[in-house]
Amino acid sequence: MKIQERTGAGAGRSAGPAQPSAGDRLPTAPRERKPALAALAVLLILLGALGATTLVLQAGDRIEVVKVTDDIQAGESVTSGNATSVLVAADDGINYVKWSQLDSLKSYKARSTIYKGTVVIGDMFTKGSSLPAGKASVGVALKEGQYPADIKPGDVVAVYNVATNSSGSGSGSGGNDSAAASSGAPIVDNAKVNTKSDDSDATISTGNLSLTLLVDEDDAAAVARAASAGAVAIVHVPGNGN
Repeated sequence: MKIQERTGAGAGRSAGPAQPSAGDRLPTAPRERKPALAALAVLLILLGALGATTLVLQAGDRIEVVKVTDDIQAGESVTSGNATSVLVAADDGINYVKWSQLDSLKSYKARSTIYKGTVVIGDMFTKGSSLPAGKASVGVALKEGQYPADIKPGDVVAVYNVATNSSGSGSGSGGNDSAAASSGAPIVDNAKVNTKSDDSDATISTGNLSLTLLVDEDDAAAVARAASAGAVAIVHVPGNGN
């Protein structure tokens, strides 16, 4: 009897503390709701969607305008051969020339050099004379050897009178041109090539070249006299011209 009582008492001491059942878990605090943050998130989503919609609408609001595909020198005009159309975003603050206005634009002259790839605006052109004040445009015909092979519109050149003393010893102010030729000084030291035409499209090339030069008015007569005598030669000089 005693042995059984000890055994029963030991069994009672070895048993651990009572464990709560699965259904007796401690209660948790309810989550705190934040309606302000939720409203802010919704507002940001709506703003993002509105911004995306605005960008799409703006991207679709485009107009077709004129862009030049070749350099256009001062005094030259836009033609069907040196212009193309391009789409740009409409902007009332920019005086774009619309592609539908190309035919009207052809009657205007460039105020200054317009470089290849430029989207033109109306302010770049004028209806009247486009020559800068104090400048004159002079045409010269050159033979092979009287000009650099890589000459092009926009280049700055020096103009020389290459006549011999006998051929350039005319009367009047022509004698001054001959004196410049004999001294080796150029008639003009900073003329600008305005236009260029050659016989590259001819069946047989002769190497002849015609240029229009932009020079000071005071030098125009001397260049014209030398050109009429076939005694003009030009060389490249550093600079961007006027």
